[in-house]
Amino acid sequence: MRESDRWNRLGQNGQIFATRVGLRFPATLEYGDWERAGAQLARITDSSTWCLGDWLAFGQVEYSDRYQRAIELAGLDYQTLRNYAWVARKFEWARRRPALSFQHHAEVAAMAEAEQDRWLELAESRGWSRNQLRRHIRDGGDPEGARPVEALVLPRMRVPVNHVTRWRAAAERSGTEFESWVIAALNSAAGEALAEVVD
Repeated sequence: MRESDRWNRLGQNGQIFATRVGLRFPATLEYGDWERAGAQLARITDSSTWCLGDWLAFGQVEYSDRYQRAIELAGLDYQTLRNYAWVARKFEWARRRPALSFQHHAEVAAMAEAEQDRWLELAESRGWSRNQLRRHIRDGGDPEGARPVEALVLPRMRVPVNHVTRWRAAAERSGTEFESWVIAALNSAAGEALAEVVD
């Protein structure tokens, strides 16, 4: 049997077959098996995102001279892979939350570690989807969820176009909305600057 023809079984009873090009369902499939297969597929997808990020991060360090060639052989979009690696490097194993998706982690990756942990804890304890987490961050809510923080509109600033272009690219690479990325970057820089003053 060729590698491309191998089938993996999904569902509680292994009745659904997963191939490289899609799923094959039996003529009779109970709803519970169909539902479990969907949950299993979601876990596989999320896990593969982390795995690709870890694979790239490892390759950049261990095989820097052959890293680019390996990415080309993998046949995956380079920019997407860079995003995965960036998020994977931001969260060592012990800080990754299995109850939350890779995308939850990507939403907070540009923040300082303490902020990342606070928002992820809130998302996990409240059962927020990635979009809900994004909305709470964007709305400037209190990470503890006790009360909304008064929002201010910043004065307009003159910024060179190349800076804004670079910032937008970084936000896109991290899978974060531009405004959320800017706020997270400013908060991260403020945290570092204030930590230096305290130390």
